[in-house]
Amino acid sequence: MKFADPKNDVAFRKIFGNEAKKVILISFLNSVLGLEGDRKIIELYFRNTFQLPRVAGLKSSIIDVNVKDQSGTTYIVEMQLSEVVSFDKRVQYYVSKEYSSQIEKGDDYSKLTPVVLVGVLEFDYFKGNNYLTRHVILNVETLENELKDINFNFIELPKFKKELNECKTLTDKWIYFIKNAENLEMIPPDVTDEGLKEAYTESDKHNWTKDELASYDYYLMREQDERGRVELAEKREKEKAEKEIAKKLKLAGVAFEIISSSTGLSIEVIEKL
Repeated sequence: MKFADPKNDVAFRKIFGNEAKKVILISFLNSVLGLEGDRKIIELYFRNTFQLPRVAGLKSSIIDVNVKDQSGTTYIVEMQLSEVVSFDKRVQYYVSKEYSSQIEKGDDYSKLTPVVLVGVLEFDYFKGNNYLTRHVILNVETLENELKDINFNFIELPKFKKELNECKTLTDKWIYFIKNAENLEMIPPDVTDEGLKEAYTESDKHNWTKDELASYDYYLMREQDERGRVELAEKREKEKAEKEIAKKLKLAGVAFEIISSSTGLSIEVIEKL
């Protein structure tokens, strides 16, 4: 077996955005959100579905799937590949907009149903070491969660350090799958959950069409190009800052050898400034 990286745009949509394989997303949400008893999801209705492969070049740092369950609750599952400016404000705006868009002006507020965000982050964002955090609206005096219709849940992948043999809960096994599936050669023997099993099967590239594989590889190439552009921009910005420092030191009469050791610039470059 050769598994695709679930964090890849094409793979994420094929696995979690597949209406024909909704058992995958049902299992993931029930596990990560700790839904049990009458709160457990038994059916999902997809609000957006995706044709694979996607049009080449339509790359974004945000991938999401939007579904409703049997009670009308909306779940937004979002893969955030890189941190963006005002990330906290963006997710609050996004969820609030989804919540308010359920009714038109003049409609009864009772028609509003809860909106739950599950964000999978490829970067650290929140304080603390917990890789799974839940964020709700609390009464500051009683700490009661009385305003229940909007909540946020985040999985920070860099904080998840567990090895395969340390994953005892289904939630840990799901997070391990998302973070490490591309490095595995077989489905772990202790995977018994139907949804997670199906996720591994869907991510096995041997089951993919040629078009899906081409789209997956193209996305990887674009991702590497984007990473290269960011690294080049950072390198140029660093060099620019080093030259500005070197200019000031040079004007102050500091020896070239000291400027060179302080900035990393060669003496030849410093002489030309």
